[in-house]
Amino acid sequence: MRLIIYNCVALIGLCICSSSLAALIQVGPGKEFVSPSVAAEFAVDGDVVEIDATGHYDGDVAVWRQNNLTIKGVNGRPHIRGTGRHAEGKALWVIKGSNITVENIEFSGAVVPDHNGAGIRHEGRGLTIRYCYFHHNENGLLSSSDSKSRILIEYSEFSHNGYGKGRTHNIYIGRIEHFILRYSYIHHAKIGHNVKSRAKETQIISNRIMDESDGSSSYAIDVPNGGLTYIVGNVIQQGPRTENWTVIAYGAEGLRKSANHLWAINNTIVNDRSRGFFFKIADRSKAKLINNLLVGKGKLLEGEAAESHNLGPLRDAGLLGRTQYDYRLDTSSLAIDAGLSVSELQNLEGNLDQLTRFEYRHIADKQLRDISGAIDIGAYEYREFGD
Repeated sequence: MRLIIYNCVALIGLCICSSSLAALIQVGPGKEFVSPSVAAEFAVDGDVVEIDATGHYDGDVAVWRQNNLTIKGVNGRPHIRGTGRHAEGKALWVIKGSNITVENIEFSGAVVPDHNGAGIRHEGRGLTIRYCYFHHNENGLLSSSDSKSRILIEYSEFSHNGYGKGRTHNIYIGRIEHFILRYSYIHHAKIGHNVKSRAKETQIISNRIMDESDGSSSYAIDVPNGGLTYIVGNVIQQGPRTENWTVIAYGAEGLRKSANHLWAINNTIVNDRSRGFFFKIADRSKAKLINNLLVGKGKLLEGEAAESHNLGPLRDAGLLGRTQYDYRLDTSSLAIDAGLSVSELQNLEGNLDQLTRFEYRHIADKQLRDISGAIDIGAYEYREFGD
């Protein structure tokens, strides 16, 4: 039985109803369907699938072939555990349909024979992930290389994903058109990268990307083939046990896009290794590094980039709690009111002022960047008493 959501409009005393809107499919104990995998067999284009968090979905893997679906957890966050099972030898969920939204769902334990099992393997065109948690999979998210696909990830957490041989990551984005990652907590990739994107355009905006004390990732951010890339307002830390001396790499596998331009603006980047580079940038790329706060040992740059209003590397940058990974500014910080202004950023690139409007709020959230006077260097604007 399908429960249809009707759209009713009152007109001259009449109610005109249309069933053109989506069906609501409910999953869980006592619901229409007992598991997401069964719902995936019966759903049609445009449906809304609600998965009740009170259910148990261990080993319930699925392939979603429909378009324009919304799949979301209700009454908490439902947990999809692999427990040794996989869909098509690829993932817990394989998404083949286009324009899919996945909200408020937890994915863990994806293991497959070729050791690149993902929480979600995306093979369609267009995906939004919101309020989700991916952890302890061989890959968190693994996307295909559809040149017209667009992926948005926001308000989500990816942690401890990776098989451990360096080829699997917390997030891997193939050669798609456009990728946005924002307001998310990405940490503890296992040997691989925390974020890797081959997209034509990549926006990594106001996230927390970290290894902390025991993480073993390679790059914090890897954009191996260049493209138009914005890395803005992020809190980034390379831990003492990471596998690579570089924090952010751009074009490390060769520039293969028609436009190769990197903007790295207002990031706070901490290197807890004994040396290394904060940025490694390929020759012939157009890179601009502006308003970045660099903390720890190492050199700013391997390669070439235009630089303005960067501060550091500094041993003591005036952070509220470096050892607790609280990189907000205290009253002693030289970063306060020391940045290139928002209006000047807008003159350099029309949408940079839009990208600096928010700052990361832990865990996996955002807050308004309250700029009074000149913008501060780094990912955070100083607030009195650290509020």
